[in-house]
Amino acid sequence: MALAAALPGLEIVGSEVVKLRAPQPGTLLGTGKLEELGARLKAADVSLVLVDGPVTPVQQRNLEKEWGVKLLDRTGLILEIFADRAATREGVLQVELAALSYQRTRLVRAWTHLERQRGGLGFVGGPGETQIEADRRAIDDAIIRIRRQLEKVVKTRALHRASRAKVPFPVVALVGYTNAGKSTLFNRLTGANVLAKDMLFATLDPTMRGVTLTTGQKVILSDTVGFISDLPHQLVAAFRATLEEVLSADLILHVRDISHAQSDEQAEDVEAILHELGVTDETPRLEIWNKMDLLPDAARGPLETLAARREDVLTLSAWTGEGMDLLVEAITEALDGARSSETLSLDFSEGKQHAWLHEQRVVTDEKQTESGWLVDVLWTKAQARRYRDL
Repeated sequence: MALAAALPGLEIVGSEVVKLRAPQPGTLLGTGKLEELGARLKAADVSLVLVDGPVTPVQQRNLEKEWGVKLLDRTGLILEIFADRAATREGVLQVELAALSYQRTRLVRAWTHLERQRGGLGFVGGPGETQIEADRRAIDDAIIRIRRQLEKVVKTRALHRASRAKVPFPVVALVGYTNAGKSTLFNRLTGANVLAKDMLFATLDPTMRGVTLTTGQKVILSDTVGFISDLPHQLVAAFRATLEEVLSADLILHVRDISHAQSDEQAEDVEAILHELGVTDETPRLEIWNKMDLLPDAARGPLETLAARREDVLTLSAWTGEGMDLLVEAITEALDGARSSETLSLDFSEGKQHAWLHEQRVVTDEKQTESGWLVDVLWTKAQARRYRDL
């Protein structure tokens, strides 16, 4: 329901959970259920049916023909939402790439009227098969073109990251399940005006702002696309680039909608995706239990007690501002606590690395030797990783 509500212009007239012993290969549903739902759809004058799960091209074609409606499965619906939300050039290209990959698997739908024209024993394709292959080649060409464009965008983003790496400010990344309140928290911390609405996927493109916290600490704050369970594999691949900022973060804020009935399950999904992206447990993180203002008093007390027992959990409401002061203090402490001391031995030939360390302002002491420098640094693990990648 939440996914459907996230697509503008849709009026939801009803929903139903249909239990299947086994999906029918041709129609997904059994004959009886097919007729029952068809009658209800006709009576309610429904023009679009959403299925929260995968539907094969053949099933989609047959259901649309049987009911006289347009049908979208979970992947198709998410693609529609993403297409509506994408704002930056990269976001638009990522959506187009995912949509083309999805459409390529469903070409059979458009050419069923030619299927009977295939001749012989099927070893030689007829006109229908030829048209499908032509469409497939056209889509493949479009995918190649978009990937080339994306490569240029990714290079540009890499240059931006490289320039940010020269700025001695740590990166704090907001992650969380979609609609957890990340953009509202981002706006509260930065004073920015990022789209923040009570809907899924309100943010699709990574947004970054430099901000000075009330403690005087300067950080770069990154708002990311919301995570979701069972994200279609086309989208996991296509939107990986929008989550790259998380990999280089000095601190991760995992924002949770603690008022949601499935908050624990959502948190597990987020942690699983972070692990899949390659985010290690070494990266410091804080868990933010957001939307405390939406909880009844009877539920707030036990949660606040539970959070107080954990050093990595804070309770707040980004909407009302409650708990924000404690969050700012916790961010500062986490960033300071994440720093470690190390002594590096550099040759004179490593002038680039030497300059980078000073640009990062992590050098605490330095001695020149016959062949180079002995440099004492105080840095975060993310800075250490970036240094070794130079």
